[in-house]
Amino acid sequence: MSDNNEQLFPTLVIGAGAWGTALAIAIARNGNEVLLWGRDDKHLAAMQDTHSNERYLPGLIFPESLKVTPNLEQALAVAKHVLISVPSIAFSGMLEQIKPLIPTGTPLSWATKGLTPETGRFLYETAADILGDSHALAVISGPSFAAEVAKDLPTAVTSASLDDDFNQALALAMHSPTLRVYTTHDVLGVQIGGTVKNVLAISAGIADGLGFGANARAALITRGMAEILRLSASLGAETETMFGLSGIGDLILTCTDDQSRNRQLGLAIGRGLTVEQAVAEVGKTVEGMHAAREVLLRAQQAGVEMPIVEQVCKILFEGYDPRESVQALLCREQKAEANVPTVTANN
Repeated sequence: MSDNNEQLFPTLVIGAGAWGTALAIAIARNGNEVLLWGRDDKHLAAMQDTHSNERYLPGLIFPESLKVTPNLEQALAVAKHVLISVPSIAFSGMLEQIKPLIPTGTPLSWATKGLTPETGRFLYETAADILGDSHALAVISGPSFAAEVAKDLPTAVTSASLDDDFNQALALAMHSPTLRVYTTHDVLGVQIGGTVKNVLAISAGIADGLGFGANARAALITRGMAEILRLSASLGAETETMFGLSGIGDLILTCTDDQSRNRQLGLAIGRGLTVEQAVAEVGKTVEGMHAAREVLLRAQQAGVEMPIVEQVCKILFEGYDPRESVQALLCREQKAEANVPTVTANN
């Protein structure tokens, strides 16, 4: 985008779950034209009838400028900006679906947190590979539960892009008295923070489900942050990002509040449910479960130790007993609380 004042409306939001709908509401609340599309035709029809998303955000009426559309092709043809909010396992497939339909030059952002399944690639890499260099790209992340954004409660998030004009326009589209949007170039760091925190939130939930108390939770969050910093430094992300909204901010939120699906999964496992039973109890996509193995793979490739992530993987995929996994963390060799290597924009 070359014009810093170029408008992004209508914005098409792809993904009519809680987060996609909340972002659509937030943008439309500013008086901007927004289209909302999802895969479930019956769900779309119900939203058109009630002018709300009773399945995911009950009781919240849409702003007048938010319209639900069943026709993805028509919506893509008129949209000046596409915002994707689908699970990470569906992200690349969605891009492949819209690639022949989206006009050249239409900027695209996403609020999906995770890695591309089986490859462990960050979504920015995947999007650039699929769409080429004819679309400006941005990542939206930070400590933000969908219901609170939809209810217009105070929230702050980060928008990351290598395209300054698009990043600024996107931030302005979302920014309001209750939704503060910060910008950054560090797309890698924002993605690392938004992905790894989900895995760590599962560990915090397990500890709380086991009844291990606030001390253990605080230790897991702190040592989990050390793991994020080690990985981000090895991959070349900026340390400042890790201490910002999409790093420590999102980590604290997801590890400590029961609105987090990742924490809910951990709590259920800690209470004694099997992984399969816990997944069924949560009943919605748990991004940390999809990301755990890929995060550990990236860490191993980078020669980075991530013992908490490793134990979460053993619990989720190898049948390890949660108490034994926590004990394995506690019995690690005593050592100094060493400084973590840092990477800055000037390095």
